[in-house]
Amino acid sequence: MDKLAILGGPKAVQTSADDMFTWPIITEEDEQAALEVLRRGGMSGTDVTNQFEKEYAEWFGSKYALGHNTGTSSIHSAMFACKVGVGDEIICQSMTFWASVLQAMNLGATIVYADIDPVTMTLDPADVERKITDKTKAIVAVHYFGHPADMDAIMEIANARGIKVIEDVSHAHGALYKGRMTGTIGHVGAMSCMSGKSLAIGEAGMLITDDKEIYERAAAFGHYERTSSLESPELSKFAGLPLGGFKYRMHQLSSAVGRVQLRHYKDRMNEIDRSMNYFWNLLEGAPGLRAHRPPKESGSTMGGWYAAHGIYEPEELGGLSLQKFCEAVRAEGTSCGAGANLLMHLHPVLNDADVYGHGKPTRIANSESDVRQAEESLPATERMSERLYSIPWFKHYRPEVIKEHAEAFRKVVAQASELNG
Repeated sequence: MDKLAILGGPKAVQTSADDMFTWPIITEEDEQAALEVLRRGGMSGTDVTNQFEKEYAEWFGSKYALGHNTGTSSIHSAMFACKVGVGDEIICQSMTFWASVLQAMNLGATIVYADIDPVTMTLDPADVERKITDKTKAIVAVHYFGHPADMDAIMEIANARGIKVIEDVSHAHGALYKGRMTGTIGHVGAMSCMSGKSLAIGEAGMLITDDKEIYERAAAFGHYERTSSLESPELSKFAGLPLGGFKYRMHQLSSAVGRVQLRHYKDRMNEIDRSMNYFWNLLEGAPGLRAHRPPKESGSTMGGWYAAHGIYEPEELGGLSLQKFCEAVRAEGTSCGAGANLLMHLHPVLNDADVYGHGKPTRIANSESDVRQAEESLPATERMSERLYSIPWFKHYRPEVIKEHAEAFRKVVAQASELNG
C-alpha cells in the first residue's frame, strides 16, 4: 500500500470529480420554468405554488401540502398548527440544526432535549418518555442525516398521551421508514427545500399532513391570502390577515423549479442511494469506521443521503484523534470533516438569551421550572458529537471513482499507527 499522502505519498483519489458532487442538477427545463414566472411577473403569486403543492402531496401520498418560504417557517407553522403555545413544552434532540425546534420560543413554549440513540443519531424513545411532563405538547422527530427516527416507538408514546408528533424531514426527502415515507407517519411533516438539501428547489420549505385542522391552522398562521377559503369558521373569520403576523408563502421561482426537480427526484435519489451504499459496502469491516445507515433488510432507506456522515470509533485505531483522521483523509483527495451540528442544550441562546425582554432567559420565561440542561445531561449526544465525520456525497453511480474515494478512507485506517506517533 502506498505511503499516506499526508506523509508525502501519492493521493488515493486521482480521478477528476467532474460533476460527481454537483448539486442540484439544473437543466434547461428548470431554467425555462423559472423564466416563465419571471417574464410574466408572477414571483409573488400562488398559482404555480398551488400546482406544486398538489404534486408534492401526491408524491408523498398525503392529503395536504402547504408551501413555505423556508423550512424554518414550515416547522414554525407546524408547531402552531399543533396548538403549541405559552407554557407548553416540545421535546426534540439537541444535535440538529436549530430550526428543528428553536421557533417554539417564539410561541411562548420551551424546549426539552432528549438524548439520541448512538446508532441512528435520532431520538432515543426511552429518553423521550422520561422527558414527558403534563406540559408536553409535541415531539419533533428529526430524521437526522437522512436516517429515519424510530417512528413506531415515538408514535406509540405520543398517541398514548395525546401528544402531537412533528417530523422534521429536512435531511430525509424520500427516505423510507419500514417502507413508509418519512413525513407521513407523524401528525405533520415539515421540511427545508433550500438549495443544499437533497430535494433542492431554492430557499423554500414544505408542510404535509392528512389532518385538515392542522393544514388549515398552518395556512391561517402565515398565509393571509388563503384564510378566506378555509372551511373552519373559527379561522376563516380572520380573513385578510395572518394569525401569526407572518408572510410565509413560497416564492414562485422556487415552486416553479420545485415542480421540475420533483419530476426527476426519484431517479436522482435512487442513483445517490446506490452510490452511497456502494461506498459503504467498500468500507465494510474497516476498523474505526461504522456506516450510518439502516440495516439492509429493515425496509428503511436514507432517501437522498443529505449531509451523509459516518461514526468514528477511535479505540479501534489506537486512539487516533478524529481531527487527525479527517486531516489525513482529506490529504488523500476526498472530503471529510469532523463533527456535526452545535449541541443546542449547551448553547447560550438556549441558556442565557433574553430575546423578548422577559427579564430572564427566553427558554424559561413561561416555564414553571428551570428546564435548562447542563453538560452531561445528554451523555450519548455529547459523546457522539465528537465521533461523527462527513463523507463524500456522490450524485452519480460511477464505481471506479467511488472506489478511489473509499480507498482514501481505507488507506488511512490501515496506516493509523503511522499517525499516532
